[in-house]
Amino acid sequence: GEHTLEATEQAVAERLKGLEVDMAAMAAVSNIYRAANAVRNHLERTVLAPHDLTWTGWVVLWVVWIWGDIESQHVAAEAGISKGTLTGVQNTLIARGLVKRRVHPDDARRVLLSLTPKGQRLMAEVFPKFNAVEAFVASQLDDAAKLAMARSLRTVVKQAENA
Repeated sequence: GEHTLEATEQAVAERLKGLEVDMAAMAAVSNIYRAANAVRNHLERTVLAPHDLTWTGWVVLWVVWIWGDIESQHVAAEAGISKGTLTGVQNTLIARGLVKRRVHPDDARRVLLSLTPKGQRLMAEVFPKFNAVEAFVASQLDDAAKLAMARSLRTVVKQAENA
C-alpha cells in the first residue's frame, strides 16, 4: 500500500541509521520531488486534461505566452526540456493551431515560435484556472510562508543549475 510522507521519512531514517548522511538535505530534496510530482499530477488531471494538454505542452505554451516571439532553443532552455523533446511538443502544438513557427529573419537556421490567436485565447482561458489550483495547493501556507518557500526553492534551483 501507499505510505504517508511521515511514515516514509521514518522508514528511511531507520534504514540509514548509523550512516553519515545529511538527513535534512535528503528530506528537503525528497519533498521537493514529491511536491513537484503531486502538484503536476493534480494540475494535469484537473486543469490540463480537459484541454488535451500535457504538462510539457503547457510549459511550452506558458514560455511562448510570456516571451512572445522566442527562439526555439530558448523555449527548450526555459521549459527545462531537450531540443528533441521540444520538436515533438511544438509539432503537436502547431498541428493543434496553438503555436506558429517561422524562420528567424536574421538567420534561416534559427526558428521563432509564437502563439496563434487560438493559442492566446487558450492561455487566457486556462491560466486563471491553473492559478486557482496553484492557490488551492498552497492555501495551507500564509503569504509569508509562500514567499519564503519560493525564495528557498529559487536558491535550490540556482545551486543545482550552477553545479
